[in-house]
Amino acid sequence: MIEVMTVKPRQRKTDKVLLLAHGAGAPMDSYFMARIAQDVAAGGIVVSRFNFPYMQEQVRTGKKRSPDGPKKLLAAFQAALDKIGSVENTVIGGKSLGGRMASLLATETTVSGLVCLGYPFHPPGKPDVLRTAHLKDINVPTLIVHGTRDPFGRREEVSGYDLPRDTRICWMEDGNHDFKPRKASGLSHEDHLQAAAAATAEFVLGL
Repeated sequence: MIEVMTVKPRQRKTDKVLLLAHGAGAPMDSYFMARIAQDVAAGGIVVSRFNFPYMQEQVRTGKKRSPDGPKKLLAAFQAALDKIGSVENTVIGGKSLGGRMASLLATETTVSGLVCLGYPFHPPGKPDVLRTAHLKDINVPTLIVHGTRDPFGRREEVSGYDLPRDTRICWMEDGNHDFKPRKASGLSHEDHLQAAAAATAEFVLGL
């Protein structure tokens, strides 16, 4: 059974709900996921999160598990979406793997929008193995928050991709896959997480 964790704002500013899925290696209550959820909720938006089945088992046993196949992941995402209620009032998204699954689901459902936090455009070191073919079938507004030196798609690579017209990319300067910059950049991870949450809240409020 899919369990959904929800963070409610003190003052709700929209009827939209943001449903986020985690990345491949960390659960819904990881620092990254919790921080984004809390900061977006502070902007007046209800934010919900859930664990995919393999991650539920990993949390239960403490033993590392590989992600389930796409079919099972998408079924779990749909189950979480069903718990939220109105699909038309829900924005879906997630971190890396979670964002990729959300993008696949967005080609099949009538959600309000899509948010991808560090989209895995290709496996690290394999720029020719693209995971972008289905993106052309997404017909909802899309926000991609992405680090400029993300090994899953660096800025110079992503700029050459044929993405849907209704796609906005918010760049985290010198950020890696978790938006973390190098010390020499003079930027901070905390500032990037705050900026990512602010961009996400602005996007959802604007739908």
